Formats: sequence, structure tokens, C-alpha cells
Amino acid sequence: MKVDEILTAARDAMTVKRVYAEPIERDGTTIIGVASVSGGGGGGSGIDEEGQEGSGAGFGMGAKPVGAYVIRDGQVRWQPAVDVNRLATVAGVVALAAVIVAGRIASARAR
Repeated sequence: MKVDEILTAARDAMTVKRVYAEPIERDGTTIIGVASVSGGGGGGSGIDEEGQEGSGAGFGMGAKPVGAYVIRDGQVRWQPAVDVNRLATVAGVVALAAVIVAGRIASARAR
């Protein structure tokens, strides 16, 4: 695949349809899922000592859910997605910091 083809595929992949899901309607409520999408790519070409030309390119994309718009009775409400892993990591870091600070305070008082 040539660099131009990779970049075209990457541009086509990064559309609003990757961020907002198709609306789902049930019992008078419409839900539109939302994701955070990011990507990156690169490519290059060159000629070796023997005069042979080569090129290559790559692209990567990632997405994670961030929430959903909930539409009911003419009212729109944002419902954020809960990232349990991030929540547990933050709680662990806060707890560790509290233990370290408490240890230093106890150490300072003992002097």
C-alpha cells in the first residue's frame, strides 16, 4: 500500500461517525453514544545503496466510550461513562499519597 493510500484510508476512518453512534430509540427515549477517538500515522520512502526504492506507512486508531446523550420528553441529558479502571487508579494514588503524608507527619512529630 502506498503512502497516499494509507493517508486516504486514515482520513476516511476519522469521521464523526466514529465519535457519535447511530441513535437508538426505545420506549420514547433516544440514546446517542459518544466516544473519544484518536489516531496517528506516519510514512516514508527512500533508496538504498543499490538503488532500490522502498516505502512504507502505518496508521493506528483507538477509541474509548465517554458517555451518551439521552433524549427523553424533549429534554437532553448527558450521561458520562464511568471508567472503573481510571477511577481505581486515581483512588489508589490518592490513598498512597495519604499514607506517605501521614508517615512524614508522624515522623516529624516523633523528632
